[in-house]
Amino acid sequence: MLFNSIEYIVFLPIVFAIYWLLRNHLKLQNAFVVLASYVFYGWWDWRFLILIAFTSFCSWGSGLLIVESRESRAKSKFWMVANVVINIGILAVFKYYDFFVSEFGELFGVSTESLLLRVILPVGISFYTFQALSYSIDVYRGKIKPTKDIIAFFAFISFFPQLVAGPIERATNLLPQFLQKRTFSYEQGVDGMRQILWGLFKKIVVADNCAVYVNQVWETYDTQSGSTLLLAAILFTFQIYGDFSGYSDIAIGTAKLFGIRLMRNFNNPYFSRDIAEFWRRWHISLTSWFRDYVYIPLGGSRPTIDDRWIDNRWIDGRWIDDRWTEGRKKLIIVRNVLIVFLICGLWHGANWTYLVWGLYNVLLFLPLILLGKSKRYKDAPLVWKQLPQMLLTFVLVTIGWIIFRAPSLAEAWGYVCAMCSASLFSQPATIQYPVWCAMAAIILMLSLEWHYRDAESVPLPKSIWAYYPLIIAIWWFAYRNTQEFIYFQF
Repeated sequence: MLFNSIEYIVFLPIVFAIYWLLRNHLKLQNAFVVLASYVFYGWWDWRFLILIAFTSFCSWGSGLLIVESRESRAKSKFWMVANVVINIGILAVFKYYDFFVSEFGELFGVSTESLLLRVILPVGISFYTFQALSYSIDVYRGKIKPTKDIIAFFAFISFFPQLVAGPIERATNLLPQFLQKRTFSYEQGVDGMRQILWGLFKKIVVADNCAVYVNQVWETYDTQSGSTLLLAAILFTFQIYGDFSGYSDIAIGTAKLFGIRLMRNFNNPYFSRDIAEFWRRWHISLTSWFRDYVYIPLGGSRPTIDDRWIDNRWIDGRWIDDRWTEGRKKLIIVRNVLIVFLICGLWHGANWTYLVWGLYNVLLFLPLILLGKSKRYKDAPLVWKQLPQMLLTFVLVTIGWIIFRAPSLAEAWGYVCAMCSASLFSQPATIQYPVWCAMAAIILMLSLEWHYRDAESVPLPKSIWAYYPLIIAIWWFAYRNTQEFIYFQF
């Protein structure tokens, strides 16, 4: 079910009304959340409800088994690993099996047609799988106690606002909210409606209008001028941001209507001053997931051997040079960043373009790591004088999105080469009415986000008069150019 569909417009108020009618019956309320979420998810294909139910049950059961086996660390670890293997195995079969089998066949010149499963990729499987994995890992680490309330746990995994495309919630934040009574807050509800409105604006007015031009250009990119390709690349940069962050805003805003708080998923990423800051601001729930469950277990920013290697002291009959240890430390950071981005690329899909996109981001990280500047903007406020750094980062990110958007590596390379030709300085192809609207909406979006860049709330003024133009724009474009959310494919 799409957020920007008639079905959802009918679905949401009905669910909202029944949900709060059950406010004095926690278990019934949670059970209704599960039912509503399964209706929402099963709207595409009810058969995949079996898959999400199986994932939920295995993860819930693993948490209990991990604690029951606490006296034996080996057994406890076994149940944690078992759940990880089961969930990763399901994800691998549905998302990667056919790709790797086909690539293996091409590499060795063997026909693999009979081995392909040709299964449909379940919507949002990467999102809810990672959410389920984090629960069993956190239980094993002792960060959260497992719940015996299976209904609350199923609600945590399947909560419909963030089920299909995030944010990827942690059990430490979301699960406790289903284990306690929720109360309706008028202020929180109003804030949620404002965030839903802002998300719809970014999705329908910005992203969907950009998609008109982007899709047309990509279909015939080999015949387009360099300036046209550049404009399409820039518009896709805003399309994917408006599309994905718009979904997150709608999800977070909807959750507020139900008394649930989800984590922030985007923090003005296109104002970033280097690629490290960009990834701290873009898809925060995924990047923080990789940080906590991949990067840090690999050793994080420190050597994976004993701390003695980073002390300038006499060890094992020789003097350890600080320059050598700093070099080793940076190599370990590079290794860890490489692994994280390769997995991140693979998480996005079974295509070589995603892996190369991951490697491209690693190359952008390398100078920052080697110069020790990857955290220089971590807590620094955004100011106008840093606009050149922001523009450079934006250009580098835009090139990365070309690789991300391309169906194949050959087309990505062909697009970049054609864009960098002499025709880059010519006039772009005729710009249609939706694109002019998208450009105006992008300027408005960036202006508001810059003005409210330090605020946690939605970048909209409090006055109700400010909402009428947004509502009119959303209504005008809603059923003239409806596009599916990009991240549904992941």
